[in-house]
Amino acid sequence: MNWQALSKHINTLLSEKNLPAIQILTAHAIQGGDTHQAYQLHTPDKNYFLKCAPKHHLPILQAEHHNLTAIQNSYTITCPTPYVTGADNSTAWLLMEFISLTQQGDDAQRGRDLAFMHHQIHSNSQPFGWFEDNFIGQNRQSNQWSNDWVQFYGQHRLQPQLEMSQLNGAPKSLYQKGIQLIERLPFWFQTYQPKASLLHGDLWSGNSAFNSEGEPVFFDPACYYGDRETDLAMSELFGGFSQQFYSGYQEIFPLDSGYPNRKKLYQLYHILNHFNLFGGAYLQQAEQYIQQLLQDSTDTQ
Repeated sequence: MNWQALSKHINTLLSEKNLPAIQILTAHAIQGGDTHQAYQLHTPDKNYFLKCAPKHHLPILQAEHHNLTAIQNSYTITCPTPYVTGADNSTAWLLMEFISLTQQGDDAQRGRDLAFMHHQIHSNSQPFGWFEDNFIGQNRQSNQWSNDWVQFYGQHRLQPQLEMSQLNGAPKSLYQKGIQLIERLPFWFQTYQPKASLLHGDLWSGNSAFNSEGEPVFFDPACYYGDRETDLAMSELFGGFSQQFYSGYQEIFPLDSGYPNRKKLYQLYHILNHFNLFGGAYLQQAEQYIQQLLQDSTDTQ
């Protein structure tokens, strides 16, 4: 990494935003994620977090910048402040606030904070979606505005993942049964009409922690406006959160009684995405979920 050239580039962009320049004294690699390298930058004033990735991932980092800004503008949950995003000939990067993280904190407050963000309701004529496509992992997430949540979830969440699965070696039967499931989606919404809440969009335990004061912090979002149950459903995958988290959430924004019936429907999107990203046992899990959901919609008709 040519830190001198990078520093010059960052300061040019900071100046365009009327933000103070930084002077990088030292930098060291820290744990980041599966698709990028992360650095802690030390300056005379404070530390910064720099996320780097191959240049073709610049749209992913730009979308993350926009998502973090939207969350900050909701004044509900704490996330790192994004500053500038850019790229040189080979590397894309996102400069943001450095927050020292720990796994120890008030998990009930974390649930309450999420509930407050979900109270941010988008109420125009086409409330479901986002102003741009963004990314769930490295996979593009389609966010075309819609006034119909059931249609949005079928066409912009499940169907793209099903189509992608065919390029990644899934059997044709997965796609065929998945399309059957999309056709039956209205079954789960006969008495439930979700509102368009501001969502984190990629809410698993690895994308939230606590600061040094024990206050909740959320990061790596894939925001859009949709049914808040999708965030809760994903939060129960891949390790999940504590019961205190869910109790705190329920204090502020109790879930509809039908949530347990829709939970697997919403988890399926992320299981399909994990198959498309990582392969392996996620294929069998997706097949099992689809079969169970089809059975559920048949048994009660």
